[in-house]
Amino acid sequence: MNQTTLCEASPIKRKRMTADEKVQLISDLIVIVHAQQPMTVRQVFYRATVKGLVEKTEAGYSKIQRLLVEMRRSGLLPFQWIADNSRSVYRIETFDSPQDAVEMTAQFYRKSLWSQQPVHVEVWLEKDALTGVVRPVTSEYDIGLYVARGFASLSFLHTSAEMISEIGKPTYIYHLGDHDPSGLMAGEKIESTLRELAPEAEIHFERIAVTPLQIQAWSLPSRPTKKSTHTAQWSGGNSVELDAIEPDQLRALVRDAIELHLPRDEFSTLKVAEESERQLLTAWAEGGAS
Repeated sequence: MNQTTLCEASPIKRKRMTADEKVQLISDLIVIVHAQQPMTVRQVFYRATVKGLVEKTEAGYSKIQRLLVEMRRSGLLPFQWIADNSRSVYRIETFDSPQDAVEMTAQFYRKSLWSQQPVHVEVWLEKDALTGVVRPVTSEYDIGLYVARGFASLSFLHTSAEMISEIGKPTYIYHLGDHDPSGLMAGEKIESTLRELAPEAEIHFERIAVTPLQIQAWSLPSRPTKKSTHTAQWSGGNSVELDAIEPDQLRALVRDAIELHLPRDEFSTLKVAEESERQLLTAWAEGGAS
């Protein structure tokens, strides 16, 4: 298996990029991001290292980070192509009038796709930074995306367990996290705590990334496992971050898991009904304005 490790020490002194080398690297990065946007900075870095564009060190990561900032500021790269969910803005939605509120509701109306389904489906994500990569799929399919940020808090898990109990349907949870001691333990803790807090619920928990099979099949780049209290029993070799999976592959994993419970043809039928109901709302809004 062809794996390399992150932050390996290099005895070779790094030289400064020439103008031509910088132009070529920028061109290569545009191709990478255009193909799979939105991507996180770390995902772009991993793709660049796999293609041999930069060294797999912290210096290489910093180079990619600086270039992506420069490219967005200069207009070479759309800002929305780089995902960053580490910061949020909280604001109450307001309207100029009741008419404005109805028109906005019509514009953003979404039909509940799962109210008549026999199961409840959730996607749990270890890394907040990857929310922008996965959310387009969960939003499309009207699925809750739960960002645990490593070890989820007891309060967060209690709220989730309460909702699972109230829904009262078999619940399928698909988890995505790093392949390292902390990432694996975090997923196991989520599962065990939800089962403890919702003992009567039927919960099916599956880790869909990162798995040993994916590491081998996709030759995912690895990094040395961090020394911590979680590594004592670790026998998985080097660790692999969730960011190492290509964005399109990551989104496909989530989509395939969801479509096990809501096949594409059924999903398409529900979206047609949604559009019809949105048109009714729009007509109602326009009728109120006349």
